[in-house]
Amino acid sequence: MPQFPWAPSTHIVKNLNKHAVLDLIRFTPGGISRAELAQRMDLSRAAMTAIVSDLLDCNAIRETESRSSLGGRPPIILEINSARGHVIGIDMGATHLTIILADFSAQVIDEIEVPFSVSKGPEICVNQANQLLEDLLKKNQLAMGDISSLGIGVPGPIASEAGTVFAPPIMPGWDGYPIRANLEEKWGLPVSLNNDAELGALGEWAYGVGRGENHLAYIKVGTGIGSGLLLNGQIYRGATGSAGEIGHLTLDENGPLCDCGNHGCLESLAGGKAIAQQAREAILKGQRTLLSSMGPMDEITARDVASAARRGDLVSQKIIASAGNYLGIAIAGLVNLFNPRTVVVGGGVALIGDLLLQPIRDTVIRRSLLASARTVRINTAVLRRNSSGMGAIVQALSIALHQVAEQKEVR
Repeated sequence: MPQFPWAPSTHIVKNLNKHAVLDLIRFTPGGISRAELAQRMDLSRAAMTAIVSDLLDCNAIRETESRSSLGGRPPIILEINSARGHVIGIDMGATHLTIILADFSAQVIDEIEVPFSVSKGPEICVNQANQLLEDLLKKNQLAMGDISSLGIGVPGPIASEAGTVFAPPIMPGWDGYPIRANLEEKWGLPVSLNNDAELGALGEWAYGVGRGENHLAYIKVGTGIGSGLLLNGQIYRGATGSAGEIGHLTLDENGPLCDCGNHGCLESLAGGKAIAQQAREAILKGQRTLLSSMGPMDEITARDVASAARRGDLVSQKIIASAGNYLGIAIAGLVNLFNPRTVVVGGGVALIGDLLLQPIRDTVIRRSLLASARTVRINTAVLRRNSSGMGAIVQALSIALHQVAEQKEVR
């Protein structure tokens, strides 16, 4: 039976084959035929016919003609019924809040992104997310009752069973706050809560550069740095849900203070906050740089550094290259330990492009064992800033579609 990066919810799954078939339909680009489903599931045609009939009866899927026929009558294929409902994906970052509205085929209908500060604490942040969600729904002439489920990612370690974050370094005031329970009560919807980098891995696995890859690492480089890991096609969360905190690997024990309280963490050397701080220090030292003409010094961001670097500013290019080198050192360790086939670099800082990616690649090749370095591909995220948001859509649809599959409706 095919595996997917989440475990089935035992309280809704009564027929594992039916739900595996649903996911195969869901993640096969362009749809899939009954014959191919039977072959991939190793089921008889009669058994597959019964499963497909159930999924058609509940309106989870629909029949359509193949758009890639080579001649003759196009074969009938199965695809997710996009009109069956809507879901929401939320990426709550350190400095941004993105909300995505999608249909059941994961087609984005609308999205909105605003500046945000997760450090303001749960009450303020949840109220801001609630207002933004209401605005998005109103704009699209929808109500909360039209939404089937919601996925949300936050920049901290997740205690999955409790639906909370555990000692998050860049989320003061959130430790132990009942995020999932609070949102389910406020919105009256089933909510999936995950780490944002973990969702980035899911998003790129489902719809991006890592599509279908069973061994994948997603490195989210934003204000902070985290990673999501797919091991043998399954999201790896660790014993307490805090796996993937690559940003808190110590690279220089005498380095700058990190938000976690240690010195010389990767995040304190190569995260967006660190890049901006290095730019300010360069200005204070009197170095000749375009950064000194880009507004008030205390308002300089990693985006400003990237912009100056693209315009040929040598100081900015040096800062970006240094960040890429530190990221490469950490990723090389991950490559040696984990042996992924694909490493995806995403997050706001990754939008810098090859100025950041090339030093990462060079360092990984130089520092990784040949057996691992020879096979790994290092790419920027195809979904760009929406990797985590689309991962949240994946999780929301995992709830909604499998709940629909348990229903019996007449078409």
